Amino acid sequence: MRSKRLRAGLSTFSVMVIAGTALLTGCSADRYFMVPKSDLGELNTSVQSQRATLVTIENNAKIRQDLYLEHNETATQKVLEAIATQVEKPSCPPMPAQKACPATDNEKGRADRLKGKVVVGEIENFYLAGPGLVFKARIDSGAETSSIDARNVTRFERDGSSWVRFDVPVPGTEDFVTLEKEISRRVKIIQSSTDEAERRVVVELQFTIGDHQQVAEFTLADRSNLTYQALVGRNVLRDVMLVDVGKEYATELPESIRTDTNGKPK
Repeated sequence: MRSKRLRAGLSTFSVMVIAGTALLTGCSADRYFMVPKSDLGELNTSVQSQRATLVTIENNAKIRQDLYLEHNETATQKVLEAIATQVEKPSCPPMPAQKACPATDNEKGRADRLKGKVVVGEIENFYLAGPGLVFKARIDSGAETSSIDARNVTRFERDGSSWVRFDVPVPGTEDFVTLEKEISRRVKIIQSSTDEAERRVVVELQFTIGDHQQVAEFTLADRSNLTYQALVGRNVLRDVMLVDVGKEYATELPESIRTDTNGKPK
């Protein structure tokens, strides 16, 4: 009898424990998983506000991007137009007919020689092949590089090489002949009258003095304020000519290109 009562009491206690556990679980579920409707409304409002903010940021970013691209496109176009204007290739005028130095034996000029070198005076007739002009040239052993009178010197590029266009005066006239030559190099010249160095373009020219023909380097310089339009320096004289300072016109050009009193070929 006592055993039956004990088992009945334990059963009743078990039921009460299970019921209590269920009540506690329900409270816990309400506490962590049940959200009042008022809180859900506030959460929805917050989400909508954040979404609107994101849309506004995205729109602003797109506007900035469009403005940036438009500005860059305009700036790039202006730069390209400026470059096209500034580096436009100069037009090349037609070249005048070129004349070579006479080469036949019966057209050789006259020149005295000493130990195989041409004897020249302080002033000589200088025939420039190409335009076929004859200048009065000063022979100067104190100058390192020869020089010729050149105006309107303009550099340009041709086939990837550096060239120069320049005008040489026609002796005895106010006319000029345009020449184009590839640049050999550039030199720095210091004049005795000034301390500042002047950079000059150097080109190769073919010329004749007496019966001597040669191709040599000449600097291009405005010699309009000088007496002689050509100057022959040591780069020509070396191992080729001897200067007799007591003479002028010690050589004679070939008959075919001998000059008249105006300095022009006959």
